[in-house]
Amino acid sequence: MEINLLAVSIGIGLVISLLFAEVFGLAAGGLVVPGYIALFLTQPHLVLMTLAAGWLTFLIVRLLSSFIIVYGRRRTAMMILIGYLVGVGMSLLTGGGVAFGGGPATVDGSLVPLPRAPAFLELTVIGYIIPGLLAIWFDRQGVLQTLSGLFTTAVAVRLILILALPDALLEYELRHPNPWQLWTEWMNQGATA
Repeated sequence: MEINLLAVSIGIGLVISLLFAEVFGLAAGGLVVPGYIALFLTQPHLVLMTLAAGWLTFLIVRLLSSFIIVYGRRRTAMMILIGYLVGVGMSLLTGGGVAFGGGPATVDGSLVPLPRAPAFLELTVIGYIIPGLLAIWFDRQGVLQTLSGLFTTAVAVRLILILALPDALLEYELRHPNPWQLWTEWMNQGATA
C-alpha cells in the first residue's frame, strides 16, 4: 500500500499547528500550510515563491481595502481569490519553470559540445490556496509572527516525517528533486562525457 505523503504531512501539520496555537498563541499561516511547506523545505525556491505570492496578495488586498469595503468573509474570500490569481500569474510569468542544459560546454576554456541532457527547474507556487491562506494570517497577526510560526511548525512536521516515514519521504524526494541535485547531476553529465 502506497502512503499518500501529502495527506500524512497535512494531518501532522494540523496537529502541530493546533498545539502551537494553543501553547504559543501564534497561527502558522493556516492549518494546512505547514504540512505543504514541510514537504517542500528542500526546495527553497518554491517556498520563497509561495511566500512572495502570499506577501503580494496581502499587499494587493491591503491596497484594495483603501478603496472598497473589505471585511469579514468578503476579505477572506478576496485573499483566497487574489492569492490564487497571483500564484497562477507567477507561474505563467515563469512559464512554470526554467530549462537549462544541452548545447556546448566549456572545457579548458574552449567550447566543446558535450552531451548534456537538459534539466528543468520548476518555478511555481506551492498549492493553489496556500498564498491566500498566508495572506490572511499576514493580515491577522503580522508577517513576522506568521513566518515564525510557519517555519517552526513546518520544521517540526518535517522532523516527524523523517523519524516516522523515512522511506516514504525518500521516495517522495526522489520524485521531486531539489534544484541543487538537478544542477549537480547536470554538471556531472558534462564532466563525464
